[in-house]
Amino acid sequence: MTPFDFSPAAIAALAQSDAARALQEDVGTGDLTAALVDPAAQARARVLLREPAVLCGQAWASAALHALAPQAAIDWQLAEGAWGESNQVVLELQGPAQALLSAERTMLNFLQMMSGVATHCAQFVAAVQSVPGNRAQIVDTRKTLPGLRLAQKYAVRTGGGTNHRIGLFDAVLIKENHIAAAGGVGAALARAQAVAAQAQFVEIEVETLEQLRDALQAGARMVLLDNMTLAQLSEAVAINAGRAVLEVSGGVNMDSVRAIAATGVDRISIGALTKDIRATDFSMRLEQM
Repeated sequence: MTPFDFSPAAIAALAQSDAARALQEDVGTGDLTAALVDPAAQARARVLLREPAVLCGQAWASAALHALAPQAAIDWQLAEGAWGESNQVVLELQGPAQALLSAERTMLNFLQMMSGVATHCAQFVAAVQSVPGNRAQIVDTRKTLPGLRLAQKYAVRTGGGTNHRIGLFDAVLIKENHIAAAGGVGAALARAQAVAAQAQFVEIEVETLEQLRDALQAGARMVLLDNMTLAQLSEAVAINAGRAVLEVSGGVNMDSVRAIAATGVDRISIGALTKDIRATDFSMRLEQM
């Protein structure tokens, strides 16, 4: 699987792997409570969305149930990436009652986390799209839940956002400590050329306009503007004059993102997309057949 391969086959494989780990964590050697139910009993269930949100995580929820009951019927009533409304039925299920009960929490955990990420991202995307002349993409970061980075980055895409690097292995982001250790902006960029062929991109973080000028003079093609004021961002766009891709990071929220986009930057990275997750509310209702 390549870092940004979110083809249907890759998503299915990723979802099966994530679901297997989650079920091992939850079910372990067996669901002691579900064992109270007749193993032959069949049931129907409905999953309801309890608040307006973007639905995300279908492959993960399906993988969790099918791992316990391969023949269970799964019928999604809302498309992946679509907005749903409060109390809307998004999924109908039919299969062994024990499996439905055992898979319930794992299914809902994936849906609530991934829908939360996708919804939050969609809100930021809508905010910047309302800015006249906007060119800024909403971008994620590496501030993700350990072991679930690809699932969260898939959720960002589902919400209309753009993925930054997956990890330390696929791109170069030269930050303040790297610059200090290398001996300056120019020296850090020069040393980055040694691994540039292996990287999807080379980006350098700057904290001042003077550092931006140094980076551009050294040939930077992608620059991260860290914690700058709106006035500084506007001046940075003027200084850059289209030479490099400009990304903004630090302190971005719904109150500030429109003004940031209006400065003319190319990308706005937001750690809160995957770090500060407010889970979307789902519930499952089961009835015996």
